[in-house]
Amino acid sequence: MAAEGSGAAGKVSSVMQEARVFPPPAAFAQRSRIGSLDEYRRLYDAAATDPEAFWHERAGALPWMKPYSCVLDWQPPLARWFADGQLNASAACLDQHVAAGKGDKTAIVWVGEPTGERRTLTYAELLAEVCRFAAGLESLGVKAGDVVSIYMPMTPELVIAMLGCARIGAVHSVIFGGFSSEAIADRNHDARAVAVITADGGWRRGAQLPLKKNVDAALASTSHPPTTVKHVVVLRRTGQPVDMVPGRDVWWHDLVAGMPADKAPTPMDSEAPLFILYTSGSTGKPKGIKHTTAGYLLWAKTTAEWVFDLQDDDLFWCTADCGWITGHSYVTYGPLAAGASILIYEGAPNAPHEGRFWEIIEQERPTIFYTAPTAIRSFMKWGLQHIEGRDLSSLRLLGSVGEGINPEAWIWYHEVIGGGRCPIVDTWWQTETGGIMMSPLPGCTPTKPGSCTLPLPGVVPQIVDAAGTPVEPGEGGWLVMQQPWPGMLRGIWGDDERFVETYWSRVPGKYLAGDNARQDADGYYWIMGRIDDVLNVAGHRLSTIEIESALVSHPAVAEAAAVGRPHDVKGEAVAVFVTLRSGTPDDALKDALRKHVRQQIGALAAPDDVHFAAVLPKTRSGKIMRRLLRDIAAGRETVGDTTTLEDYTVLASLRGNDE
Repeated sequence: MAAEGSGAAGKVSSVMQEARVFPPPAAFAQRSRIGSLDEYRRLYDAAATDPEAFWHERAGALPWMKPYSCVLDWQPPLARWFADGQLNASAACLDQHVAAGKGDKTAIVWVGEPTGERRTLTYAELLAEVCRFAAGLESLGVKAGDVVSIYMPMTPELVIAMLGCARIGAVHSVIFGGFSSEAIADRNHDARAVAVITADGGWRRGAQLPLKKNVDAALASTSHPPTTVKHVVVLRRTGQPVDMVPGRDVWWHDLVAGMPADKAPTPMDSEAPLFILYTSGSTGKPKGIKHTTAGYLLWAKTTAEWVFDLQDDDLFWCTADCGWITGHSYVTYGPLAAGASILIYEGAPNAPHEGRFWEIIEQERPTIFYTAPTAIRSFMKWGLQHIEGRDLSSLRLLGSVGEGINPEAWIWYHEVIGGGRCPIVDTWWQTETGGIMMSPLPGCTPTKPGSCTLPLPGVVPQIVDAAGTPVEPGEGGWLVMQQPWPGMLRGIWGDDERFVETYWSRVPGKYLAGDNARQDADGYYWIMGRIDDVLNVAGHRLSTIEIESALVSHPAVAEAAAVGRPHDVKGEAVAVFVTLRSGTPDDALKDALRKHVRQQIGALAAPDDVHFAAVLPKTRSGKIMRRLLRDIAAGRETVGDTTTLEDYTVLASLRGNDE
């Protein structure tokens, strides 16, 4: 297919079209919360026409401790939702369900990485544990408004720590358990944390992570002024020996011993900060994204109900770690506020073997499975032998999150994991948005592989060029949001100027998502990669995601990343990095891949450079770090924040490969 080019600033050529459409299964639609496109359109129009009335109606599902009088105060870029009301996030997730007679319902099913480890907690049991921990925090002097860092493995205590902070109004800052001591120190310093919740260690791919040791090193770091942290709470998880500093460190079990199981929740203002979550920028220090109590909680709950069609008998498995926004919104706050049962797994998908996820599904019988495209591509690479013979019949809905899913992976996911019967919700959202923004609704939206389809009610997107002018239908451009939504970020912690500059300055009055997108003839949205991930080849702006999708459609390719490097004639040359599932990494395969991209897209998109790699550099949440690949392709030194890089040895191996 020939490429269509446009050199206009901000406009991106779309060169691939996906024609396959999958309607929702009739049986699924009949029992779903939103079972027809007419019902979706009614909700969408109501939210767009009168957002205050729409969200007032839905806010009635939250247990308000003080009623609000104003739904929305919008002074761009600052939004205040339900500003004079009060509530408590932990009470919304726990107390209201117990009070409604659901205390015996399973809240958490937990599976450890070591085979045979399993625990369950009912809503009543989880509430009691959260109360004891919250009271323990208060006994240390932690109070409303204080920041508490959480650096833990994926155990029930991580959720308990988050909700325990919320119960007394402390602001939690969860730090992914794979981060280094310097990353912990950076985040503690920026947030001015007063306490750290950690564990002696955690399990990951059969190894014990030295979590407490990393915390000790962070607190001893000389890269920042003396730490503000006064207390460290340590969960005994692995039993490995750790140093305990007298007067600072306390074991979790000692802290909660004798604490009351009925600690009352603290009323919090709707706009009081609930948590900070750090996300990396391409340069400079990580950004502390601030989310507040009422709007975030309502958005997480409502989107969980809509997108995952949560029913009372569902067991929801979101595979994300709580160190990322997906774990906040769709492991903890969204499902628990909706009264759902959640499955949590501590370890990696390939430990102790590459069929671990399917073994867990067969044993625990989750009904909803929400994971990342990177994981899906890994499953494909590992082979069907790990899946065949496993009973995955409990699944009724599949989800994808974290980055765009290429059509070939979508089809594999649908046919192999979903057995052709499970709808797929391909969700687009960000740390900053608080929850899902665009996604199919599984009971009513026909899906197209690779498209996040339609915006949810309350989301009013637009695609514009660099001047802020709407582009023509089918043309790519910058994705912006025209109206506020309850779950939107309220700022960058301690840096209001950076908040405005990053999200609101380039298209005044509109939230800039930082992604390129296009809208097809049916109104469906297609995410085309980050604004910085667009290639400008001979005056034609090409989407890296479409080049990557073309490469992954070749039978030899498991995963691909496309970046640009400087070129004297064309401005940018196309450089691709691929991992293989079959074939020999030689010049013949390089030529075959160039030919394949030329056939799929056009000559303009054919890669100038093809690099074979055993693995690609990824963040600890599984996203490919294309910024680092651009440096490698151009022969530059790596710059910017690399604290989220999962494996630093990958960079050395890539630089050592022949081109």
